[in-house]
Amino acid sequence: MPTRDDVRIPAHGDEIAAYVYRPPAGVGATACVVMAHGFTGTRDDGLPDYAEAFRDAGYVAVLFDYRHFGASSGQPRQLLDMARQREDFHTVIEWARRLDGVDPNRIVAWGSSFSGGHVLAVAAEDPRLAAVIAQAPFTDALATLRNAPLRNIPPMVVAALRDQLGAWRNRPPRMLAAVGPPGDLAALTSPDAEPGFGAILGPESLWRNEFAARLMLRFAFERPGRKAATLQMPVLFCVCDDDVVTPPGPTIEAARRAPRGELRRYPYGHFDIYHDPQVKADQLEFLHRALARGGR
Repeated sequence: MPTRDDVRIPAHGDEIAAYVYRPPAGVGATACVVMAHGFTGTRDDGLPDYAEAFRDAGYVAVLFDYRHFGASSGQPRQLLDMARQREDFHTVIEWARRLDGVDPNRIVAWGSSFSGGHVLAVAAEDPRLAAVIAQAPFTDALATLRNAPLRNIPPMVVAALRDQLGAWRNRPPRMLAAVGPPGDLAALTSPDAEPGFGAILGPESLWRNEFAARLMLRFAFERPGRKAATLQMPVLFCVCDDDVVTPPGPTIEAARRAPRGELRRYPYGHFDIYHDPQVKADQLEFLHRALARGGR
């Protein structure tokens, strides 16, 4: 029977918690999909269904929590460091390449929302990746900020400055809410954000509705979609046309610039994509083609 193992991967003095989904024994060396969540999400939130779909199609899937989040170690908790999260992707990818039953030349990086931008940046640094899937990806911070309530930006910047000053003095982080209803001081306050996030939380989720505010000092400079033009592997961009969390325009442009980019568009908002079985079917069809030369 297919299994899921709960493992710990060494990472710079910490441990990354990961689920490893394996297809039935006897299929030989197979491709592996390395997966992580988006903004403050954990491995139990909406992603196991994807990992199971990949496993049932004959692939290994490795689904992990970033350091500082979920079941992974790392202090302080809820520290969202974009460079460190991408470093975690590289760490898990290299670990997966040494995993029994995995073809090291057929590793796929899969990301959704915030991690959808991470996988583009990671792939730009790891041309050995066989393919990339970026679902409702965060590709341009400026486009995201244009949809943010203007009244929230000054207090977030102030909180970020105080948090960074405190970090230099070894003080506990100052937190901001990750999601909230319209009108709240939170990173995501679109009408679909709070109910959308709530709908993907797993029964064993370790998600916490907070993050270290210092992120907001660096967030505006993130434009991972610009990496698309450098990617030589097949890249699938899954875009939500009504997305106000990660607006579709920059992602559509990134898909056009990627030499082997493919674009799939869906007629709904940012969180609905997690519940549509057609999305998983489209991603599996892409994987079958992208990895066809070496088989599964």
